[in-house]
Amino acid sequence: MAAGFQIGVIGSLALSVASSVSIVLCNKALISTLGFPFATTLTSWHLMVTFCTLHVAQRLRFFEPKAIDGQTVILFGLLNGTSIGLLNLSLGFNSIGFYQMTKLAIIPFTVLLETIFLKKRFSESIKLSLLVLLLGVGIASVTDLKLNLLGSILSGLAIATTCVGQILTNTIQKRLKVSSTQLLYQSAPYQAAILFASGPFVDQLLTNRSVFAHKYSATVLGFIVLSCLIAVSVNFSTFLVIGTTSPVTYQVLGHLKTCLVLSFGYTLLHDPFTLRNILGILIAIFGMALYSYFSVREGKKKSANDALPVSQMPDKEVEPLLATKDSNDTEKANGLSHDC
Repeated sequence: MAAGFQIGVIGSLALSVASSVSIVLCNKALISTLGFPFATTLTSWHLMVTFCTLHVAQRLRFFEPKAIDGQTVILFGLLNGTSIGLLNLSLGFNSIGFYQMTKLAIIPFTVLLETIFLKKRFSESIKLSLLVLLLGVGIASVTDLKLNLLGSILSGLAIATTCVGQILTNTIQKRLKVSSTQLLYQSAPYQAAILFASGPFVDQLLTNRSVFAHKYSATVLGFIVLSCLIAVSVNFSTFLVIGTTSPVTYQVLGHLKTCLVLSFGYTLLHDPFTLRNILGILIAIFGMALYSYFSVREGKKKSANDALPVSQMPDKEVEPLLATKDSNDTEKANGLSHDC
């Protein structure tokens, strides 16, 4: 059963990487090449299509819906929708370099929140591997760092809501024993609603253009449909990865996607690529390899400890980041992201 669980984890990680890289390339073509810059509104369409797809799947009995406390689902959905809007605003009001720093800051803040509120313990080896990873991604992707008060406030709010949203995604699935599909099905309408209502205003604020006045050619419509279809896989795999591993592992995976997007952008779209980009990507990959190695090693150590009689259990255990099939009883949270 453990082998089957590990295969499921690997499958969810692979699906997340493939779908996320695909949607970034699709959206890059849609926004940069075809001139459709309305990212927040597009995300609301992604979530609506995701909900409709899951509703059809549920009616066809591919999964059974599970009732979740209404207040929990609504707050969770609104929180995730808000974090997406804040990330887009952060990008709009900050330089690209500062926005990348905002994304890098999500990992240490997630570690901090889980340490303080969930009493989760991260080994020195894990912390070192995360430091190497963040250093590599920073070298590869961070360029200019221009600060302004409004942009800094938006970035701080984006970091807070994203960290809490991702921790909640993991916690709700484990505490309420719901699957990633069931949680996404329940929360997607609320995420879509807040972005559908605020998206046109956010996009107009950032682009000085109206999504309603845009001329929709057949090519633009085709890429929008393609983006929405890929987004179903992105949203599903996001909840699946966070539920089967941890919020920190999901963020590490996100930086792998950044490296892949930079590489594909150079290969397929002929984006500028420098020695600094290459060096940063190599350092980041090394950090990811260290993280994976230490996580698996600590996961095996925990499994071995779980198999010992109570009298032989060590006094302290290191919490692995790649979750095993038994959830830790101490994983409790009040708070909790979405990738596209």
